[in-house]
Amino acid sequence: MADAILRLEGLRKAYGALKVTDDVTLDVRPGELHAIIGPNGAGKTTLIHQVSGLAASDSGRILFDSADVTRLTMAQRVHRGLARSFQITSILPGFSALENVALAVQARSGSSFRLFGDASRERGLNEEAMSYLAQVGLGHRAIIPSGQLSHGEKRGLELAIALATRPMLLLLDEPLAGTGHEESERVVETLRGLKGRYTIVLIEHDMNAVFSLADRVSVLVYGRVIATGRPDEVRANPEVRAAYLGEEAA
Repeated sequence: MADAILRLEGLRKAYGALKVTDDVTLDVRPGELHAIIGPNGAGKTTLIHQVSGLAASDSGRILFDSADVTRLTMAQRVHRGLARSFQITSILPGFSALENVALAVQARSGSSFRLFGDASRERGLNEEAMSYLAQVGLGHRAIIPSGQLSHGEKRGLELAIALATRPMLLLLDEPLAGTGHEESERVVETLRGLKGRYTIVLIEHDMNAVFSLADRVSVLVYGRVIATGRPDEVRANPEVRAAYLGEEAA
């Protein structure tokens, strides 16, 4: 589609005889929150690995912002505006939340990782970093060592670090994993606040969160997309109900 910011064309990835993603074709439109759901082992995380550049595809193409990025490295994709968060803990626990995000701002600008330098530049870095912390509800925790943050707060910090790259598109891999009820609600509200301001691809097992947040949903089963549509369309799809949602869709 001409209006897609991200388009996957026939992506495949196998490990030996095991097909993990199999002819995955889908598009993500600018400004939408597009969720990818499916049972364990469906290939969702491998697909995000392929899109982010962590895993090379065996075949197919990845078009991002009208350019073919299939063979670009992860760093090159980040530079073009494709950022990923929530796949692994990627924070520096001995540094404050603010320092973690400021380092990401500094890296984006092409500077070396220096903690000390021109005072006016430090103010600029910190002000920008604080703006990202505020977007994820962590402004009041800026000076706390990141290793002392709760699990949900660390998830939020990872998101702030991703925002510091000034992404055109965010890839979020199970942001609610391991969070309690209150923390999950905070993450959902954070994502709701970012929705429309950023294009977001979300992998998530919490169906309540998915169906309340997503503009469109793609369902991956055995490495293949079996349905894409609005949440209500996907929820009512007989094939999706049989393959994945079951009684959850009732």
